[in-house]
Amino acid sequence: MKKLLAILLASLVALGVSGGFAAAEGIDPALIEAAKAEGELTVYGSCEEAYLNAACDHFEQLYGIKVNRQRLSTGEVAAKIEEENGNPSADVWFGGTTDPYNETARKGLLEAYEAQNAVHLVDNMYRDANGYWYGIYKGILGFMVNTEELARMQLEAPKTWDDLLNPAYKGLIWLSNANTAGTAKLVINTIVQMKGHDEAMRYFVELDKNVAQYTKSGSGPSKKVGVGECVIAIGFLHDGITQILDGYDNIALIIPEDGTSFEIGATAIFKGVKHPNAARLWIEYALSPECVNLAKANESYQFLVIDNGEQPEEAIAFGLDPENVIDYDFKDAKENTTKYVEDYFAALGAAADNRFEE
Repeated sequence: MKKLLAILLASLVALGVSGGFAAAEGIDPALIEAAKAEGELTVYGSCEEAYLNAACDHFEQLYGIKVNRQRLSTGEVAAKIEEENGNPSADVWFGGTTDPYNETARKGLLEAYEAQNAVHLVDNMYRDANGYWYGIYKGILGFMVNTEELARMQLEAPKTWDDLLNPAYKGLIWLSNANTAGTAKLVINTIVQMKGHDEAMRYFVELDKNVAQYTKSGSGPSKKVGVGECVIAIGFLHDGITQILDGYDNIALIIPEDGTSFEIGATAIFKGVKHPNAARLWIEYALSPECVNLAKANESYQFLVIDNGEQPEEAIAFGLDPENVIDYDFKDAKENTTKYVEDYFAALGAAADNRFEE
């Protein structure tokens, strides 16, 4: 009986039925057929690799479309697409913070598309007004600390952003590189919005004195906390949950008491793609439970932003509150991220420092 059921399920997948997903989500059958006729799709993913592969594999199963994929940080994707200048080597972008998406859209390198499944977004803030990108998840910015190392050094865990400037933390803090990681861009925008531009730049000069490493990827610092290589990581707390559930019970998650912000992880179509219909179908898929519900089983515990997705119980269990954040000014970030990052490196005066991974 089990063998018969397995054969039946495999047949449904091969036919692209998978529980009637296309009909249930109201995707235009003509779009599905046009996408299948193109037969291929290339995805640049800035989410965790496990989630990227799960999402791509399931899309292949649903529609019989071959999906090429590559995991790159948001900064790497943005730089690559800008260099290709309207002749992109990929069709869609999946995951990663929206600040680099907005920079890429401003340069005319994203394709606007009005997605049918955008009706399931819980708020208009989770989409670009012109359809250049759509949100698929929300991640909370904070600190992850190695409690054993802090206890060994007889240090208290930081509770606020200003606490990170404590000279006792010299060499203990890791942050990502704003040249390559959208996470670091969000940190810069967050501090600018909380403190004002000039004070924020002074803050980063002081913080730099305590930073041991600037990683290429935004999740890089979190992966070194459990093993003790990094004692205090700045990044998204869902990355810390992944490490804790992997067995590192010496990690504590901290939401800064003086306020924090959040990322909107997005998806978008590149301008001038070779598989436009498959790209549009991907956007519809990415805005469906078929895609986003895969996250929590694949090392990604962000809060979901569609009304028919299943929120990860793990994030709630760790006390994360998706509403306990500052009123992040997305308009200011969209217009000024590039300038703020330039000012940040100018203030640090260390763009070529060997602490910055490229």
